[in-house]
Amino acid sequence: MDKSQILELLKSIKYPGFTRDIVSFGLIKEIIINDDKINIDLALKTQNEDKKNKVINNIDEILSKHFNQVNIQVNNEPPNKPQSNQAEAPSQQNKLNTNNIKNVIAIASGKGGVGKSTVAANIALALVENNYTVGLLDLDIYGPSLPIILGLNKSPSMTEDRKIVPIEHYGLKVMSFGFISGNDTPVIWRGPLVSRMTEQFFNDVHWGDLDYLVLDLPPGTGDIQLTLTQKLRMSGAIIVTTPQDIALADVQKGADMFRKVHTPIIGVIENMSSLQINGTVKGLNQNDAENYSLDINGIDEAISINRDGSFSIPINLFKSGGGLKESKRLDVPLLGKIPISIEMMHSTDEGKPIILSNPQEPVSNIFREIVKKIESQLIN
Repeated sequence: MDKSQILELLKSIKYPGFTRDIVSFGLIKEIIINDDKINIDLALKTQNEDKKNKVINNIDEILSKHFNQVNIQVNNEPPNKPQSNQAEAPSQQNKLNTNNIKNVIAIASGKGGVGKSTVAANIALALVENNYTVGLLDLDIYGPSLPIILGLNKSPSMTEDRKIVPIEHYGLKVMSFGFISGNDTPVIWRGPLVSRMTEQFFNDVHWGDLDYLVLDLPPGTGDIQLTLTQKLRMSGAIIVTTPQDIALADVQKGADMFRKVHTPIIGVIENMSSLQINGTVKGLNQNDAENYSLDINGIDEAISINRDGSFSIPINLFKSGGGLKESKRLDVPLLGKIPISIEMMHSTDEGKPIILSNPQEPVSNIFREIVKKIESQLIN
């Protein structure tokens, strides 16, 4: 068995949390074969011991079937450049300008109406809370909604060298096609024009130095997604879905598109996972309240009432479990389940996302936990 055959075997091992394999990530530095012994030099900089051990154990399990002795040496050197047939970087001629941007994250969905833009805005603002420099780019050319979500009705300025300056708002650098076209103007464009505008948002916008650029993509797998995956190396994509199967069918197509072009999928977010109903039953004697329960048609279990008459119940408006099902299919984390929140609906309509308008609201903390998981995935 030669080195090329060994590499083919190792391509079956996915790096934990990603859809790409350890060979395409350039983690195999050197292979030395000596009769029935094999030495693997592994470039693994992660401080996450679980991920490190999983990679080592998977390598050992596969190679032990072919060699009596498997030695795996882990070092902290940077990985080799990815193999060209695995995840070829965009050519320099066509590459979009992201020289000053450390991480580019795409927020994607298979269909519209799943709350992707609201999720993108709150994730970007949670990153700002963590003292990162963050840009937010609305690439939904046909239906830009970030200007409404952020309460923005401005036009960007230009630099002397004709670069567009993003609007700074809530600590974010924001750019949207809605700033240029006006949100009331319908857009009827063919593919080449859409691709050209997408490129301009990178090459002709003065983003400056960013830790993160969050992309709010249009739904589906159209010209914008194709342009990005052909010309931009993204840090990863986050898939937003709702719980029901009808959403999952389209989500799977979008997720599989990212896999085919070797863009890592960071994880899945299930939006509208449930509706939390909180209330109070008036007029109950405190001493008797615990002897009562609340029956709601369509809810299988009785709802207990606290001594002060208050109650709380999550109601699954849709069939539950879609986000978990898709995350398992993709072998990526379920980053979070976001309930339908009356407060979040009001804050979105008012142009001030929930993480700013009501930072102590439970759903705001869910976004913070999601960002922690994103940071962990990208760091490790």
